[in-house]
Amino acid sequence: MKNFLLIALLFVICSPARAQYDVVPLPQSVQIQDGEPFVLREEVRIVAQEGLQREAVFLRDYLLETIGKELSIVSKPQKGMRAISLSVSSKMDQKEGYTLTVDKDRISIVGGSAAGVFYGIQTLRKSLGGATNLSPVVIKDAPRFSWRGMHLDCSRHFFPVSFVKKYIDLLAMHNMNVFHWHLTDDQGWRIEIKKWPKLITVGSHRTGTIIGTNSDIDDETPYGGYYTQEEAREIVAYAKERHITIVPEIDMPGHMLAALASYPELGCTGGPYQVGHYWGVYKDVLCVGNEKVYQFVEDVLTEVMDIFPSEVIHIGGDETPTEKWEHCAKCQALPLGDNTLQGYFTKRVFDFLTSHQRRALGWDELLENKAPQDAMIMSWRGTEPGAKAAEKGHDVVMSPTTHCYFDYQQVEDALFEPSRCGGFIPIEKVYGLDPAPDSLSVDAKRHILGVQANLWSEYMTTESIVEYQALPRMAALAEVQWTQPVRKDYGDFVKRLTRMTELYDKYHYRYCKHLWPERQMPSRWQF
Repeated sequence: MKNFLLIALLFVICSPARAQYDVVPLPQSVQIQDGEPFVLREEVRIVAQEGLQREAVFLRDYLLETIGKELSIVSKPQKGMRAISLSVSSKMDQKEGYTLTVDKDRISIVGGSAAGVFYGIQTLRKSLGGATNLSPVVIKDAPRFSWRGMHLDCSRHFFPVSFVKKYIDLLAMHNMNVFHWHLTDDQGWRIEIKKWPKLITVGSHRTGTIIGTNSDIDDETPYGGYYTQEEAREIVAYAKERHITIVPEIDMPGHMLAALASYPELGCTGGPYQVGHYWGVYKDVLCVGNEKVYQFVEDVLTEVMDIFPSEVIHIGGDETPTEKWEHCAKCQALPLGDNTLQGYFTKRVFDFLTSHQRRALGWDELLENKAPQDAMIMSWRGTEPGAKAAEKGHDVVMSPTTHCYFDYQQVEDALFEPSRCGGFIPIEKVYGLDPAPDSLSVDAKRHILGVQANLWSEYMTTESIVEYQALPRMAALAEVQWTQPVRKDYGDFVKRLTRMTELYDKYHYRYCKHLWPERQMPSRWQF
């Protein structure tokens, strides 16, 4: 009997670890099959259909990082070859869908497009966890929403090209396909515009930054940075390879103090203006009664559209005080009819983008200013504005402060938290969001394109804080974006997330460890 137990124990110890298909986000269907496992060895080849070479390279690199084996890539299978095959089929119901099949002789990933193949690769990558044995399985999967995004504010604090790429890799890991890049605000203009060069020589730098939460103390330390157009194109190409669209945001007509400091003639008073030091809403905005402002806007958007091929351009439109307009003769002289001043400005910007075959997206304040019917709305002041917009026929992206502002604290006791931003959004609350609930009409649900979370950087001064604020809540958001509600279970998600953190650790991402107290640093009083 003792010998039998010893043999059984040795078998368990010596048996190679098996891949586990309990990944994040959870696929729509995972059917384990009978049979022998597929074993990943160096002689296995990656067979890539024409047009999938980039995906094959990603798979090769992921496998090298995950299991330490570098597989060769070939274009055609040979007799008796054990392979991982990548292909696209027009028979797939969804372009971003895929079927991942494993048997003892091969692994097959068939996508509705190259993007579908890429998401199948992500599932395979996350399933391995260092294992080389894969149980037979058929995974059929496709996303719930077409807009699966994350936002990053690079205006309040600037992040280098290397980190923006690392952030994009994080999106790819979570099956996300939209990077909303906030490039301009009161505290800094971050994108080069060749026709208006002072935007970077003046507007990209401030002479100091407020200390703490809008205290009266300024650090009086110069701060700045910007992306050249060449750098921005490099990032666009990097994201495209990972099937991520970058949606740039140029916030207007408010949040334009950095632009006004560069070109004072664009404001109602003519200045002088200074690039913002403190956070919040400034009263100085673009003068909507000044024709030069529209030339400025069109020049900026023309260069932005040349850099960013995205159909959608975000024009902001939030938090725009009207006080300066009320005392401006040019603004008061505009022929508004039943429109508002901001509505007049927005329509002109919308018409310009539409004439260039682009779509304008703005924050939900646009609804209060007679937004054009084809306006896309990003609902941030809760989900209610988005629901109303969808019922009126607007396409909507949900991004409510209640669930999706990842600069908010994720731990209620914030004593040892790195960010000083207020608010509290725990991971379970993120997981519980339903962007398109049954309370909406069938037609309105069709207008809910998806959901994204926002990372505003007032209190995110370093790359590590950005990662910490995003993770692991990004995983919860990924499941909201991808997985059908009937498949969601928070307890099961936490188990799968625990395994997902192995990837976070492998790539040295910082993340909040409140779900795993044993991993946390001891209190400072215990050192």
